[in-house]
Amino acid sequence: MSERTPFIYRGMKVPFLLLVTCFAAWGVAANMTDPLVQVFSRVFSMSTLQSSLVQFSYYGAYFLLALPAAFINRRFSYKTGVLLGLGLAIAGAFLFYPASVAMTYGYFLLALFTLAGGLSILETSANPFVIGMGPEENATRRLNFAQAFNPVGTNIGVFLSAALILPNLNTATDEQRAAMDQAELLAVRSDELQAVMVPYVGYAVVMLAIWVAVALIPMRAREEAAGPGPMSAGTFRRLMSNRHYAFGVVAQFFNVAAQTCTWTFTIQYAGAALGIEPGPAGWYLQASLIVFLVSRFVMVWLMGYVNPALLLAILAVTGTALSLVAVLTPTVAGVWAVVALSACLSLMFPTIYGIALEGLGEDTKFGAAGLVMAILGGALVPMVQGATIDAAGATFSYVVPAACFLVVAAYGVFDMASNRVAHRRG
Repeated sequence: MSERTPFIYRGMKVPFLLLVTCFAAWGVAANMTDPLVQVFSRVFSMSTLQSSLVQFSYYGAYFLLALPAAFINRRFSYKTGVLLGLGLAIAGAFLFYPASVAMTYGYFLLALFTLAGGLSILETSANPFVIGMGPEENATRRLNFAQAFNPVGTNIGVFLSAALILPNLNTATDEQRAAMDQAELLAVRSDELQAVMVPYVGYAVVMLAIWVAVALIPMRAREEAAGPGPMSAGTFRRLMSNRHYAFGVVAQFFNVAAQTCTWTFTIQYAGAALGIEPGPAGWYLQASLIVFLVSRFVMVWLMGYVNPALLLAILAVTGTALSLVAVLTPTVAGVWAVVALSACLSLMFPTIYGIALEGLGEDTKFGAAGLVMAILGGALVPMVQGATIDAAGATFSYVVPAACFLVVAAYGVFDMASNRVAHRRG
């Protein structure tokens, strides 16, 4: 890459920085949500599989709203998609207040679905927007840089959960809750759900400020300058017949599955391995996100020297090995192996995203939607791990992310092989 190749186009600095805040913002929401599986399991005395509907609602909304977001981006602009996504996310976060008053699980799932639907539109718009803010040859690295601020948000989200939500859970067991009279049980639930509500309403206020800033700043990707153009009837067919892209969607499905499983059940793994309560166990999740944050910036630096697909394959194989260590040694060593998985995860989402979109041209907006729809892996596979926990325990359940990492490794190898074949033909 030429030294004179710009990282972003001229005049895009302020819009780029605003989008970076959006990357951090959806990280906050995602990782405030992860501990809610444990929270609702205790508050509503449910099985892990039942409480895993939190992730099904959250990531299911990502799946359902990504394609409509692509139509919005194609018909209008990426900025329109960003504003609509932010607005819907704000509405969902504010819904946590009436949900905490109603004290029903279904209401919380509705609030999460609305919040995640907005974030799906936001992410479907922001990721390709960042790619379009500079030259194609450094697009994957630019996206990794923007995504490096996502773990800043995830650390804030985990901190808010560890500091404001988990410590306010009543220590009463399921048996003790069953023995309470209705008034006493409702009082306990009310206190716990108020603790859940407060950080989400605060989040909504911050997101509203970001919405205003984005609305006021002119921002348009270079490729949008000529207008969105009509949607091609062959877009879906071209995308599905592109093996490189289609395998990228599959890899993204299993990458998000591995990430969601790893972080959703870290607290339960630490509790089972070390015999500690959710509050202290939550700090291991916080450590995981710090590892993720530092590793994301390290990976951005490494990508200046090492093939991104090679890094992807190496880290995915390492992720499988660490997951098996967690299964086989359910001690403090296993807990730290789970924490170390975040270093492997740090590179994966933006790298798969950037690699899979290479060369799509006019199909990029709908290709981006497919990669966000792959986040459905975060809705479905944690339910598999939740069922595994109910059947065999939290420590054994890390065989699930171990298998997911293998699929990601295969995609890294596939991309390198494809590039070698293309190079020889060229």
